[in-house]
Amino acid sequence: MRYRPPRGVVRWLASIVLVVTVALLPVPRPTAGQVGSDARRAVEDFVARFGEAEITDLVVTQTLTLYHPDGRHPQSTGEQRLFVKLPNRQRLEQTVDGRKEVHLAVGDRTWVWREGKVTEATSSERQRPQLITPFKRGVDDLLAEWKARGVRTDVSHVTRYRRRTVTVIGAAPDDRQVPAVWLDPDYGVVRVVTREKVGSREGVVDLTLSEHRPLRDRVFFPFREEFFADSRLLFVISVKSVDVNRGLSDELFDPDGLRRLR
Repeated sequence: MRYRPPRGVVRWLASIVLVVTVALLPVPRPTAGQVGSDARRAVEDFVARFGEAEITDLVVTQTLTLYHPDGRHPQSTGEQRLFVKLPNRQRLEQTVDGRKEVHLAVGDRTWVWREGKVTEATSSERQRPQLITPFKRGVDDLLAEWKARGVRTDVSHVTRYRRRTVTVIGAAPDDRQVPAVWLDPDYGVVRVVTREKVGSREGVVDLTLSEHRPLRDRVFFPFREEFFADSRLLFVISVKSVDVNRGLSDELFDPDGLRRLR
């Protein structure tokens, strides 16, 4: 029998914000005061880099591959187009196994078009906060949102990840399964660990971002995302193209416009 991901999981996948970028080594455990300042300094450098980029909107075309629960076998594929108008409007059009959905997020509200009907998303379907999108946002905003997702912003350490030096915010060197954001000084966020409800239970969720390519003004974009739940691969996103500053129409982000879709 062919596996189909639970409908709730697919809806949740569709609501994930595509992130714009921006072997552990033993290191001494710093004091609480040190780690807080180190985390802030890393985020300040991160936000400053993106603050120089003149980016108003993005159009991203990508392929979504859903995996069997064992994490070994791809089972379904789909196409996605993501429209982002900074600072807080997003539209995701997704087709998986012939089923089309449109998710529209404006501020802290999200609407879903599915099977000809429009509903305002429940709390579990809403677009997750923009955990790692730094455009037009301040250091305090990012730290507050990470903290709201369970990331301890008073704890951090420096380590090696994929042959690069990164700052891990939210976890000590020996903490492998606690919420944390992994920050690369050039690429931005390269990994996010949280605890989420996927399907019927809560588990450790691990989102990794890789294959970064230059976007513009020293900003890099991840062309591959891998999403793990309790160490099992759940889905992969492969980006085909990214267009910047297309001058997206406000009509794309009008909730009333969803009701006219067929």
